[in-house]
Amino acid sequence: MTLTSTGTRQQINVRVANVTKKFDDVVAVDNLTLEITGGEFLSLLGPSGCGKTTTLRMLGGFEEPSAGSIYFGDRDVTNLPPHQRDVNTVFQSYALFPHLSVTDNIAFGLRRKGVSKSEAKLRVDEMLTLVDLEGRGERKPHQLSGGQQQRVALARALVNKPQLLLLDEPMSALDAKLRKTMQLELKRIQSQVGITFLYVTHDQEEAMTMSDRIVVMNRGRIEGLGSPRDVYEQPSTEFVATFLGASNLVAATLERGTGDVALAHHAHGTFRSPAHRLPPGLTGAVKCGVRPEKIQIRALGDRVAADENSLTGRVLISTFMGVGNQYVVAAPQGEEFVVYAQNSGQTHAPRSGEEVLLTWPVEHSFVVQPSGDQSPEGESS
Repeated sequence: MTLTSTGTRQQINVRVANVTKKFDDVVAVDNLTLEITGGEFLSLLGPSGCGKTTTLRMLGGFEEPSAGSIYFGDRDVTNLPPHQRDVNTVFQSYALFPHLSVTDNIAFGLRRKGVSKSEAKLRVDEMLTLVDLEGRGERKPHQLSGGQQQRVALARALVNKPQLLLLDEPMSALDAKLRKTMQLELKRIQSQVGITFLYVTHDQEEAMTMSDRIVVMNRGRIEGLGSPRDVYEQPSTEFVATFLGASNLVAATLERGTGDVALAHHAHGTFRSPAHRLPPGLTGAVKCGVRPEKIQIRALGDRVAADENSLTGRVLISTFMGVGNQYVVAAPQGEEFVVYAQNSGQTHAPRSGEEVLLTWPVEHSFVVQPSGDQSPEGESS
């Protein structure tokens, strides 16, 4: 059992225990342990080569782990083929049968299971309503748009009511506008059916928009795990801080102290950060950071509040972006800080060359473990 974000207790639906996957000498997934609660939308997020798709394929039964175990509930499914697991998959290509109608595509799995025609029709009609394709059941896939084809693939996977639905970057072929629409639609569908979704993506916005929790993977390991807000606001490593959104990071030496605030000494002085947010055991050389949108750009000489971090710098680039301004500010020691300022029309927009003061609340600072070489080992994703 595990606690959900709402505080209720739910049965763990899927458990990955110390799973490793090797392809010859390449370690694609490295001793991964993960628990997925029933009915949640979990995204595996990371760059190409991080091991996310390999993890999905092991859950689906398309790859066998080199070590470790996979459980659905209390059932060990580690070495079972896909058809013996209560799981369905939506692939990037949708894999629809071009010669079959939408209705027949959706009903395909039901017929293989021997479901009666009357029951199959009822369940297919329910799926057509769920994915907003009523009246299109007799069309062929080539008569549908890309977004509609994706809905058919989703309906075909859901009609069997699997314990787990795997989605392998299913929006990669859609244009940007349609992707945004389908992100909200997919989350709506998942909330309605209550089936556990495991979604693989390299797109941070997709993961942030849809997920109950995000798993950030790098080099076959989990580097970040939590709600979208927690992973973004409190990154655990330098990799997570830079992969999930933009961050300003400065090399520093951490002084944990005994109070509520930790001190990170760096070339510009000292940054303060909430002590309770520090990763366990972190000490010595660190990176201290702040997100660009958390920084306020102010006139040199303005008063700095007691609960704020600050530094001075010179504006190198000032860019108007409609909804706001983006600045690149050079600190005295040469580091460059990016600042996003909302276009509220109430504050002065400094120009290139102007000396400015940067401030942000202590609560918006974070301290992370520095990362080494971020290049992935191998090509498996």
